[in-house]
Parts: sequence; structure tokens; C-alpha cells
Amino acid sequence: MRKITIIGAGGWGTALAIVLGSERQTRKISLWVREKDVYGPLRERRENPVFLAGFKLPAEVEVTCDFAAALDGASIVIGAMPSAHAREMYSAMLPFLRSDMRFVSATKGLESETLLRPSGIMQQVLTPKFTPRIAVISGPSFAKEVARGDPTAIVIASADRSTTKELQREFSGRTLRFYTNDDVTGVELGGALKNVIALAAGVAEGLGLGHNTVAALITRGLVEITRLGTALGARRETLAGLAGLGDLVLTCTGELSRNRFVGCELGRGRKLPEILGAMRMVAEGVGTTAAARALARKTGVEMPITEQMFAVLYEERSPKDALRELMERRLKAESDDRV
Repeated sequence: MRKITIIGAGGWGTALAIVLGSERQTRKISLWVREKDVYGPLRERRENPVFLAGFKLPAEVEVTCDFAAALDGASIVIGAMPSAHAREMYSAMLPFLRSDMRFVSATKGLESETLLRPSGIMQQVLTPKFTPRIAVISGPSFAKEVARGDPTAIVIASADRSTTKELQREFSGRTLRFYTNDDVTGVELGGALKNVIALAAGVAEGLGLGHNTVAALITRGLVEITRLGTALGARRETLAGLAGLGDLVLTCTGELSRNRFVGCELGRGRKLPEILGAMRMVAEGVGTTAAARALARKTGVEMPITEQMFAVLYEERSPKDALRELMERRLKAESDDRV
């Protein structure tokens, strides 16, 4: 019986355990949990009251807080931790990892210090021991809706076509459909950078602005994501697909978006430390904004929405002043991609 281990019992990790554990009886699912107040209820009541309340974990899913037990016999390891914890987690797992495993990153973000994508962190940590076979998954997928069984389509990408095909067959089911791609850079950057634009869309909502503004932010935000993505080796068609445009639209408009929520609260006048202090779930866009701005400056790419979000988050610029800066920029043609 094949074993799939999911590292991280946030909303997304728990949702993956629910859907993968419900689909087939020919595999075993192990869910590794870090937080004590999540571990107890998952073991006793099969529910995650902190990150995904109201959904039962299938009885067949093993819940553990021990890396050795979680990874023993696993053939597929899915990392579903926040990007800020990825390096620490993979380093802690390393003694229990094997070269015959398949590794899947389900993390959407960038490492602040190194500006690495999650697959790059994994590669850096694991390569001294062996050369890992890595895939990434991303796309429009709120955890609550995945757990509920709403039909969802996302992307799985790897440089190794046989790996993507194998994992596509393993993961796809009645409610979760995977499309393959070999553009790992595009899939990961789309999943990370859309959170920055979602913050801006939330700010517009918090300021009481309408659909015109949000539509403009989504469209011009996609331009920024595509500029940076292609400068770093991604393909335009990837960023126009599920992992790019699809996830961008969902995160900018959906009420379940944590990043949009943070932006809304900023637009309403609350301060960032107060907003984040009241949240258990991670809003990846906050850290990603700083990393994206650093990458843009490093590569010479113009990202005005990202620049203004950085100023709001880290330089105490008011949301209204940031919006004015965007509207009063140099006039240009829509297709003008010059720096």
C-alpha cells in the first residue's frame, strides 16, 4: 500500500489529507502536525478547529507529531508548511528522507532572506544528501472548498515529466483535478506573487472602492507578475493559466482569501501588527511583498503595485497615498513593458 505523508496541518495540508484520504483505499495518508492545539483535536475528534473547522478527517488518515513515524515507509512527501518555516522543516526531516521518495511542495511564497522559491529551499536542503525528485502544486484552491468537495482544478509541475505524470494519476480524483506543466518557475511564482496583488485588492475593498478598481488591479497585477516571472525564466502561458491568472482572480475576489482580508483591514485603517497579531493563519503576501520587491529591483523589473504595497506594509504609507501614487504615474501605452 502506497503511503503519502503531508507535512503541515494548516488549512491546506488538512484539506489535502481529507480529499486524498477519501478517494482511495489503496493508499495510506499520514498527516504531520506541529501545533499542540491542532494535534489533540485531530487525534481525538478528527477535526482541525483552528485552521479548518467543520470538516472531519477520514478515519484512515494517520495523525502524528513525530517525523520518524510520519515519514516511515512514505513514497510521496507533500510539504504544506508556510514558506517561513520551510527550511527549518526540511532540515528537521532530512534524517528520515530517502532518495526514492517523490517530494511535492504545496507552499505558496518566497523565502525572505534568500528570495528562493519553496522548491529551491527543498533542493538546497536535500541535495547534500541526495538529488531529490521535486514537483510543485499550485492554483485556485481555497482549502475550505477543497475539503467540502467543490470541483477544483490545479497544476502540478516538475522538470521531470515522468514524475508529473505519476503524481497526476496519484492525486487526481472525483473533485480535485490536476493538470501537468514543466514550468516549475512559473507555477511557483504565480502562486506566490498573486498574494501581493490580493493585498492591494483588499486595500481597495477596505477603502470602499468598487469593481472598477479591483478589475484594474487584477489586470495590471498580472502584468507585473508576468514581467517578473518571465525575467526569471517563467513562461507567459503558465502565468495566464490556473497557477497564474486563475489563482490571482480567486485570491483577489474571494472572501476566504487571507491576503485580501489583511488588505481590507489595512484599507479600513488598522495597523499591520494589530491585524497579524489577531490571525493564526499565515498571510503569505506580507513577506512575499518584500521578497518580490527585492527580486524586481535585482532584475530591473518595474512593479508599481508591489512597490506601493511595500510602502504601505513596511513604510507606513497610507493606502490613499499609495493609490494616488499609482494613478499619477507616468502615462504610457498598455503594452509598454519597458522599465
